[in-house]
Amino acid sequence: MGMLQFVVLAIIQGITEFLPVSSSAHLILTPTLMGASDQGALIDLMAHGGSLLAVIAYYRKDVGHVLVGMLDMVRGRFSSPNAQLFWLIAIATPPGLAMGAVLYLSGAEDLLRDPVIIAWASLVFALPLWAADAYAKQTGSVETKGWRAAVLIGFAQILAFIPGTSRSGITMTAARALGVSRTEAARFSMLISIPLLAAMALAAGISLYSHPPTNGASFADGLVVMGLSAVTAYAVIAIFMRLVERIGLLPFALYRVALSAFIFLTLV
Repeated sequence: MGMLQFVVLAIIQGITEFLPVSSSAHLILTPTLMGASDQGALIDLMAHGGSLLAVIAYYRKDVGHVLVGMLDMVRGRFSSPNAQLFWLIAIATPPGLAMGAVLYLSGAEDLLRDPVIIAWASLVFALPLWAADAYAKQTGSVETKGWRAAVLIGFAQILAFIPGTSRSGITMTAARALGVSRTEAARFSMLISIPLLAAMALAAGISLYSHPPTNGASFADGLVVMGLSAVTAYAVIAIFMRLVERIGLLPFALYRVALSAFIFLTLV
């Protein structure tokens, strides 16, 4: 496993993490297409750490508002807009963290790294992505929908641990189905990714540093992947947020169908 594979993985992660096409699926399939060995889940998680840096940088104002909201909650100012945003993110986060912890501690995430699972998940969740976007109203934000919407979006995030589902895709599907606008659905999806990506990157970093895997991936390799992923992801977020209201989610649903067909025809 060479540096070229890590560079390719980092760029692919940066491009796909915040698009509703499943970054995990692409990270798992890439070594197969390159004729290389699977880099393993830990390098994938370090790549997600780069995405974390990118979303924090892009949404730095919102992140600042969330931190102020946390202080407002401590001070008893529960009705402030910042406190409400912090609360919505806080209640949307536990389902994903709990599922991630179960899979990580049990090692079960490696059992899901199967092209058949990726193909079916990519196909099955393409239709809801398109339907929710095509038939839902274009108004509203999660803040205006309230805590119930945040909880439902948070539980939808559990499905993202199935490679091929797409974390951004399933959370945006849930948000659009609840009547949240495209831009606000994408924004909330990215904001609730921060706690989950932080936990994943921390666990991966500790594991890579203390127990380097036998496939040759090191902590230094993980840092390279993280840095390249961050730069790529930031650019993709900026482009996606400018285009999502205009182009909708249909192109991504069609891409998912095409990806599924490609996997079934060539890799299964």
